[in-house]
Amino acid sequence: MINKMKFIILTLFSMMPLQPLLASIPKSVTCTRTEYREEYIPGTKSNPGYVRNYEVDVEIPCEGSQTEKNDINDCSEGSFIGGLLGAGLAISSSRGKDRWWAIPAGGTAGALIGCQVDGG
Repeated sequence: MINKMKFIILTLFSMMPLQPLLASIPKSVTCTRTEYREEYIPGTKSNPGYVRNYEVDVEIPCEGSQTEKNDINDCSEGSFIGGLLGAGLAISSSRGKDRWWAIPAGGTAGALIGCQVDGG
């Protein structure tokens, strides 16, 4: 019975994809724009003032790039269904006192796997 449970848990965790974990490395992208500026330098009667002009690079939000604020991935449905399936699998494969720890463990593992499958 214990070997069967180990096999089920190992099977559940082996189905978890590793690519979302590796793809979550943030990428640094900065967009800039050149702005023209003028500054008046005051003068005196003997040394008149003048206007100094120069250009400055200013950071702006990049168009078309996704930021963390635009994250629309929601894995609530997959997490719920995976939790139910995991708890159901745990309840069907455990007996006696093992059932009380297997159901929450199976539900948690199923919810994690369901979230990954749903795209979260």
